[in-house]
Amino acid sequence: MNRAVRNPPRVMVARIFHESHGFSPIPTPADCFVLSRGEGVLSEARGSGTTLGGIISVLDEAGVELIPALSASAPPSGLVDHDFYLTLKGEICAAVAAYAPDAIVLELHGAMGTTVLPDAEGDLLRDVRAAAGREVVIGVGLDLHAHVTEAMLLATDICIACKENPHSDVVACGEKVAQGVLAVLDGSLRPVRTLVKVPMLLPGGNETAIGPLRELHDMARDLTSRTAGIWDISLYNVFRFLDDAGMGQAVVVTSAEGAEDGARNAAAQLGEAFWRKREEFVDDLLTIDEALARVAANRGTEPYVLADMGDRVLAGAPGDSTAILAALLARGDGLRAAVPITDAASVARAQTLGAGQVARFQLGGGMTPGFAPLDVEARIVSLGDGLFEMRGPYRGGEPTALGPVAVLEIDGRIRVLVTSKPGFTHDPAAFESNGIMIADQDCIVVKSGYHFTLNFAGLARPLMLRTPGIGYFTRGQFTWTQGRFWPEHDVGAMPVESPITFPARSGGAPRQRQG
Repeated sequence: MNRAVRNPPRVMVARIFHESHGFSPIPTPADCFVLSRGEGVLSEARGSGTTLGGIISVLDEAGVELIPALSASAPPSGLVDHDFYLTLKGEICAAVAAYAPDAIVLELHGAMGTTVLPDAEGDLLRDVRAAAGREVVIGVGLDLHAHVTEAMLLATDICIACKENPHSDVVACGEKVAQGVLAVLDGSLRPVRTLVKVPMLLPGGNETAIGPLRELHDMARDLTSRTAGIWDISLYNVFRFLDDAGMGQAVVVTSAEGAEDGARNAAAQLGEAFWRKREEFVDDLLTIDEALARVAANRGTEPYVLADMGDRVLAGAPGDSTAILAALLARGDGLRAAVPITDAASVARAQTLGAGQVARFQLGGGMTPGFAPLDVEARIVSLGDGLFEMRGPYRGGEPTALGPVAVLEIDGRIRVLVTSKPGFTHDPAAFESNGIMIADQDCIVVKSGYHFTLNFAGLARPLMLRTPGIGYFTRGQFTWTQGRFWPEHDVGAMPVESPITFPARSGGAPRQRQG
């Protein structure tokens, strides 16, 4: 490095975390984000189950001078309001210019789009690099469902993902990002990044502990251990509901300078393995009736937690489906259940009527195309502000908000957590902070597909359900105007791209693709 680094180095940290569903009818405004600035960023992140928490723990131990900029986080939902994004980007870039850090370490999701830009993180990192200059080290920790772009890799020195789904290793990802940045600062690592893209989405089989993804991650670990100079291999299973050019599975190999040949070989092998295994990526989901029959057959034992896969807020869906609620009400076996539904109008009506009142509600079905409200009579059990702290382990310790909420009781046995905003119901604290005890239910519905298994471990047995909605990939459901990928499109017999190498010290152009 040509630029002198302070001792101790000055390191700026920040986070903008959002996974943006490009086909959701509901954009994501500023008030969906939980924001903190300055020292609040550090106090909230320290000890939390987040990538930023891992980043800060390593930087604290290293004794750097920490400069917190901002943290903005919201549950997955529609495209982010562009003007709000520009405000966040402007704040971070202004802080970079004002504090002139030696390094910048960010937690980003990697699949954030705005109402104008499909690759918001690429745009953000390009401008952060411009504000910082070429010699400042920039490291980023991403979700493994990121849409990795050349713009992101051009602007950074370290750009890696967590390796597990559900994301049990996000803290470890943050720790490794920070360790990599410190290694670049002290000169012990000159990172070269090698990218291979495969134009395919995973129609199923997204868990990394089983099936083809386990085989691919085992392969990545083996290549890392036996290939000299490889520091990290990140496999990206791109978020399935963006619409941008270059979408697909990605392999990013980070290696020491001089180890490019081994990195290119590893990246190419993994890209080819993705394509070779493409037909193996399938899910084995239960129908709603099958799942409820299993709950009924085992009633009185441990509760079940049911993943509403089609209406997953954690995949950007609005959370307004009543499909499972309607099926529960149609059964004659009296199952006790808790069900979250996004419906700001019903919350407002409950607030007007007041706790204890009984009234008819046209519940849910107001946002997702093709859904309709469910007419129910319910007692208003309680009203609340929707603020709670997630219990974890995934994102544990992090404050979040559901907007104003109402708890409705239907048929004396079903509690409906009605929220004003789509929220993180993968965590039991969403329910118990509103007086709905997990142990009192036969089943709990969550608007999550995988991460809930971590946070409900020991509390309820997980089942994943095939349900309607925009949160589960079905071929032909959406029309992509930019992205082209298997199985939605014909991409040819062997579409794996040749590796692209991004040399050490970011800011320059990538080298030519290597065949």
